[in-house]
Amino acid sequence: MLTVAWLLLVATVATILVWRGSLFLEGAADKLATHYGLPAIVQGAVIAAIGSSFPELASVIIATVRYGEFELGVAAIVGSAIFNILMIPALSTLAHRDVMEATRAIVYREAQFYIIAVATLLLTFSLAVIYVPSGGEELVGTLTRPLALFPLALYGLYIFIQYLETREYQPSTSSVRVNSPRQWGLLIVGLVLILLGVELLVHAAVEFGVYFDTPSFLWGITIIAAGTSLPDAIISVRAARAGDSTVSLANVFGSNIFDLLVAVPVGVLIAGSTAIDFAVAAPLMGFLVVATIVLFATTRTDFALTDREAWLLLVLYALFVAWMILESTGVTQIVL
Repeated sequence: MLTVAWLLLVATVATILVWRGSLFLEGAADKLATHYGLPAIVQGAVIAAIGSSFPELASVIIATVRYGEFELGVAAIVGSAIFNILMIPALSTLAHRDVMEATRAIVYREAQFYIIAVATLLLTFSLAVIYVPSGGEELVGTLTRPLALFPLALYGLYIFIQYLETREYQPSTSSVRVNSPRQWGLLIVGLVLILLGVELLVHAAVEFGVYFDTPSFLWGITIIAAGTSLPDAIISVRAARAGDSTVSLANVFGSNIFDLLVAVPVGVLIAGSTAIDFAVAAPLMGFLVVATIVLFATTRTDFALTDREAWLLLVLYALFVAWMILESTGVTQIVL
């Protein structure tokens, strides 16, 4: 039996690996995006978002393939999405020199498309329960490959919209020359380090569940979610400190869109099919909807996030963590 101290050490080492990998990834992705002359909103919503979302994608693949726990991977995705939507904008705002400006493109395109992404994944889970019920169990359905293609198709539409943005964009200055092969190499090194870190995080989450006799998804939605969200946090906070709130906020929405519409379906495509318990998914997705509405409302107010609104987001995330602690100790059983 592994000790708690050892598991904490494993989780710490894993987080460090993810952090170091994210540093390589962030620097390389930023230079490559600048080199290819991409607009800031595409840089944040696609390039930085996909790169920094690699930990979440890896968590679903590893949890499904190595441990046969797709539910753990989904929990990590939802937990990461909640962390991204609440913690990262709040930390970025507090790190920013002034209020965190939100452009109309972010509020009316990125944020609203993200809301559609949340609704699409929830609808996909609902279709699995309604049309592919699993073994007579109430509110349990089978998520199949055809159903997984539904959110993937929506992400294809998102990429097409970003492509139109890139096609119409005219950079004000010439593209910066960089050693692109070297930057691509650093990006790959970053992804490898992140992959190793996520492997250790998933292992720690599974062992924590065994040690404390609790469902592993409760550890996935906290430990794995926070660890895999580290690259997103680093990219957004650094962009905010540099005064580039567009990249910072666009990365949050773009990363979550990728997590919900790509990472979860990829796990299903690899597994072939997997059971989804709607009684577990619905409360968590419901909280994600609430968090999304709060962020949308705060960013729409004067198209900016203030320090007071940032603290509101932090308090809301603290309430979520407290709820998960109550669930893990059996005080509440809304999810279980």
